[in-house]
Amino acid sequence: MSAIDEGIVREYFEQNGFLVRQARKYQVSARRKVAEEEIDLIVLNPSWQRAARKPDFFLFSNELPYVHKAIVSVKGWHTGVFTPNMLKSSPEIFSFLQQSVLKEVSRLFPAEAPEADADPGEVTKILVLPSLPTAEPFRTQSVELLKASGVDAIISFRAMLLDLLDKIEINQNYSKSDTLQVMRLLKNYDLIKDTQLDLLPDRGATPRRK
Repeated sequence: MSAIDEGIVREYFEQNGFLVRQARKYQVSARRKVAEEEIDLIVLNPSWQRAARKPDFFLFSNELPYVHKAIVSVKGWHTGVFTPNMLKSSPEIFSFLQQSVLKEVSRLFPAEAPEADADPGEVTKILVLPSLPTAEPFRTQSVELLKASGVDAIISFRAMLLDLLDKIEINQNYSKSDTLQVMRLLKNYDLIKDTQLDLLPDRGATPRRK
């Protein structure tokens, strides 16, 4: 996983009011990861309130208020689609769901105050991925495999990028975030089309600037 992939995910959660902790600052390559190294990010929603329901499996920004605390695994395999065959042949996708990993979760989050009159909620296990198949039955089969393996929710890079682009103001200098600053420059110079155009599929392509 590259730093830019994790940076996009971090910015997405922070822009939506979450506290984000990076589980580690180094890359593991010459050995097997230990339990805590399987988790890429740990997120906590300080504005979470006891909710009547759990977040949907497909996470968008309007579902994030229902997430209290979560562990996040980022799979930035941008040239691939998470088909049923890929999920079956790539067990490393689910490494962050191993029991040895989940046992570490209790020490990664602050203990709930015993007098707090609220359900602390379970830790949501989130997988960030490029995309799922669009055709059926492969899309449904992929979702069923992810759920059966213990994934509580997924977020696509496309959904995160669209959300960030909508929030970025071109007259702001995002000097504290390389990720947001690059996106702001691309948006400022019309190298990224307005995300609202995605809602107008019949509209013709915008001509390039000469």
